[in-house]
Amino acid sequence: MQFGVFTIGDVTQDPTSGRTPSEHQRIFDTVKIAKHAEDVGFDVFATGQHHNPPFIAPGNPPVLLSYLAAQTETIILSTATTLITTMDPVRLAEDYAYLQHLAGGRIDLTMGRGNTGPVYPWFGKDIRKGIDLAIENYALLHRLWREEDVDWSGTFRTRLQSFTATPRPLDGVAPFVWHGSIRSPQIAEQAAYYGDGFFHNNIFWNKEHTQQMVRLYRRRYEHYGHGAAHQAYVALGGQAFMRKNSQDAIREFRPYFDNAPVYGHGPSMEDFMEMTPLTVGSPQQVIDRTLQFREWVGDYQRQMFLIDHAGLPTDVVLEQLDMFGEYVLPVLRKEFAIGRPADVPDAPTHAFLRERKARGDEPIAGGGLDAPANQN
Repeated sequence: MQFGVFTIGDVTQDPTSGRTPSEHQRIFDTVKIAKHAEDVGFDVFATGQHHNPPFIAPGNPPVLLSYLAAQTETIILSTATTLITTMDPVRLAEDYAYLQHLAGGRIDLTMGRGNTGPVYPWFGKDIRKGIDLAIENYALLHRLWREEDVDWSGTFRTRLQSFTATPRPLDGVAPFVWHGSIRSPQIAEQAAYYGDGFFHNNIFWNKEHTQQMVRLYRRRYEHYGHGAAHQAYVALGGQAFMRKNSQDAIREFRPYFDNAPVYGHGPSMEDFMEMTPLTVGSPQQVIDRTLQFREWVGDYQRQMFLIDHAGLPTDVVLEQLDMFGEYVLPVLRKEFAIGRPADVPDAPTHAFLRERKARGDEPIAGGGLDAPANQN
């Protein structure tokens, strides 16, 4: 089981002090957070991708992740998400393979459509074609990492003739891909078709919706012959804010919640905690709530936490990481291991993917069956 943190890179005013960090400060604070996440024992750090204020999450994540690769040693570097709809698959193939070399294989990606509508016309795309773009662009990216001399003809980009993306993936092994979706069953279908992972970023959703999406992915993963449904690769999102005393946590976090640009001025914090994975309280409450996720979706491979949002000062974020490292992660690792079936795989790493390739049992897209369905 992997545990990680992800950032959306929002530049938000601290409602308790009135201070807003500069873009420069927020960028280097992100680096500080990623390095500290490794120090306290997290397995993964992931960055979102944005092209608009008030975000400093990179428009080209390999820029940040390459910098982090040079400053870290063990943590896996990932995205949350890579915009497969508005980015050219050729550019993605080259940039992430280059990053894979620089990071010694310590990377994977989460592909997604994004949730900022204006991005589509900025890059000459039609948001109404979002699902079609996601399916076609990833089909090309998947081939570019696995084939040389690629001939390609599609709807959304110019043709390719005998094209080879360089550099080739490290050790001839493509980075592992998670397909991220909040609400689109077509993306769960796409993840299942390729035998890839499915990241349901459930931070805004109730458990019933999460269960429905993961159940669909697991069922279709088995349909395409990649393994039993319970062996499919699942990742979930989460949000937490802790203090040793739960009342202190609630009192301190409330102004950040109430003024957050995404969910502020809506449901109360208590209602939001009831409906979604947000947990504000003691370390034990975070542990108890996170362990419930296995009851929702079965044994899964990766749990990601959003903790540096809504204007929280960086020193507070670092304190949160310390509390995770000291009180939460050791217990979660132990408890999630109890009763975990032996045939449920761990989250893929570069070493695992390299060994799988050597055995010759990489998943075949679609398992020789029908293409991913573009249906509701």
